[in-house]
Amino acid sequence: MNSQFKTIGIIGKHSDSRIVDTLSKLVHFLAQDNYSIHVDLKCAHLLNIDFVKPCNIKQLAQSCDLIIAVGGDGTFLSAMRAIVDTDTPLFGINLGRLGFLVDISPDEMQLKLSNILNGMFIAENRFLLHTKIVREDEVIQQEYAVNEVAIHRWVTPSMIEIVTHIDGIYLNSQRSDGLIISTPTGSTAYSLSAGGPIIHPSLNALVLVPISPHTLSNRPIVIDDSSKIEISFCQNKQINALVSCDHLEIPEVLISDKIVISKHPTPIKILHPEDLDYFHILREKLGWSSGYHIQSQQSVNR
Repeated sequence: MNSQFKTIGIIGKHSDSRIVDTLSKLVHFLAQDNYSIHVDLKCAHLLNIDFVKPCNIKQLAQSCDLIIAVGGDGTFLSAMRAIVDTDTPLFGINLGRLGFLVDISPDEMQLKLSNILNGMFIAENRFLLHTKIVREDEVIQQEYAVNEVAIHRWVTPSMIEIVTHIDGIYLNSQRSDGLIISTPTGSTAYSLSAGGPIIHPSLNALVLVPISPHTLSNRPIVIDDSSKIEISFCQNKQINALVSCDHLEIPEVLISDKIVISKHPTPIKILHPEDLDYFHILREKLGWSSGYHIQSQQSVNR
């Protein structure tokens, strides 16, 4: 073993029927080079292998030099939230259908993993959003999001009336079904389906995307990622709203509450194979250029 990574943690999608076969191949491959292998509790129970150390997810982040997420983008998002405030790098093996974040297939796992363990990778920083629910000047709940924070109307047929301030400066008021605050990572997720732009992950930006706004001129807006966003409500009658951070829900937000969203100061380091091509991922996952004859770069340069 000649690697900067000595102890490797694995977080898997335990509900996926394919997980046991992939995990078994992965841990046995790592065991050949005497890596110390820690696996999240539920997946470790599925494996039942003596040389694997079961750990809860928080312990993995604190005790490992590298985390491998095995599953889809949802598993990867959970892993990113688990390692917040650590400098433990992360990469993903894709068992899912979409895979904007997990870019190694099980078929190429051993070759690309071997390259990464030997230092042949691209390192990329992705940031998270920190969301606080403030009620009567007290923070009653807080959560992290990798993709987006979304404010929805909840258990009501009526639109909600949202007031947005950026760095203490009034932006606008809107009646809509809600508002999405998305990172560049999340710009290909919920934000995209609501009509938001795709933002390259290297950009220091956030996008605010209204959900079914009453005024059609209310369009998405891109702002600097250092901005502090404050959301409040201007309803005259009490209705509840739902705030979600990725797929984690914060229910029963009152119209008197404030939602404060800012960039978390510690980024997450993601490792990719050296042949990473973000635009290829977009073409493949979104079906761009389908049916067109694509010239190679060699042909273009002639």
